[in-house]
Amino acid sequence: MRYLLLFLSLWLSANDAAHTFAPNKACQACHTQIYEEFTTSMHMHSTPQKDPIHNAVWSKHPANKKMQHYGCGKCHTPAADNLDDMLQKGKKALPELENTTQQDGISCAYCHRIEEIELHKKHNTNIISKREKAYFGTRKEHIDSPYHAIMTENNKHMKNGNVCVGCHSHKMNKHKLNVCSTNIDNEMDGANCVSCHMPKVKGSVSTLHETQTHTFHGFAGSHSNMEMLSQYVDISLLRQIDDFVVNIDNRSSHALLLHPLRVAVLKVSVTRDGKTVRLKDALFVRVIGRDGKPAMPWKANTTLKDTMIKANEKRSVRYDYHLKSGDQVDLVLGWYLVNPKALKALDLQDTSVATEFKVFKQETIKI
Repeated sequence: MRYLLLFLSLWLSANDAAHTFAPNKACQACHTQIYEEFTTSMHMHSTPQKDPIHNAVWSKHPANKKMQHYGCGKCHTPAADNLDDMLQKGKKALPELENTTQQDGISCAYCHRIEEIELHKKHNTNIISKREKAYFGTRKEHIDSPYHAIMTENNKHMKNGNVCVGCHSHKMNKHKLNVCSTNIDNEMDGANCVSCHMPKVKGSVSTLHETQTHTFHGFAGSHSNMEMLSQYVDISLLRQIDDFVVNIDNRSSHALLLHPLRVAVLKVSVTRDGKTVRLKDALFVRVIGRDGKPAMPWKANTTLKDTMIKANEKRSVRYDYHLKSGDQVDLVLGWYLVNPKALKALDLQDTSVATEFKVFKQETIKI
């Protein structure tokens, strides 16, 4: 039975990788603004050559060092022409800068050909339509394209935002630890992955079909376009007699940050009579590890610490500081993409994207 399951797994991987996808560049002429947004996104920069944080982790992965196959390719380079070789143990196939099908990242054609999502305990799998130049979408009113077919009917995953959960739902390692999970159930008429991370913005969907708005393809997230998501998190202050409380209200349907490398920080300062006092930072993390110490995702078998702000949670942070009339309190909520404690181990201490503090939300309050 075990060998049968292994055969089926390899067959499915090979069958999925047998697809040929149109290159991203083919979309540029008609979908000009969407293409420009996409080129700045982490979907376009999902490969080790384009994402220094992913590269730092991947460079230490045993699949890279010993087996030389790219298991991450299932989600990071799904349109690669040699994806089957990258995923199968025993075959050597690593990400290459010269391979344009790999460097297209999570490509336009790949996402728009997701026909079904297979749910699995370890990680989900995207089932790709066999029609090479026929793309799923959500716009009800569209024209016939001279370059490809447009399919807007009967794809519930595009309509309810579940098109993202083939890769962004969960990832369980061999130790049965869910390394990174959104734990999200998208609703047809409510907030979902697409409505929050790909909101409607000004600009035409294409040069052939002029529209007032289109769906944003820069993919708002922890790396960029964070202002699009700040509306789902509120920070406020409650003054008390001898102290005060900062409330963080996360109204989104998943944790504030998902990746275990991230660390969110609440920075609070009080200005009185022209002098500013910086209070102690509040940190929110999820640390995974093994034997009581932080560990890489493939080694970790437990969660050592989890103070991350959860979905629909209102977190209160108390400060033992007496506020006076006339004080100004500055609240800043943001994050580091890499926990500063992990920078040296990943050799990222001189990499700006890993060391930069990203401001997500800020408020200035006059007492």
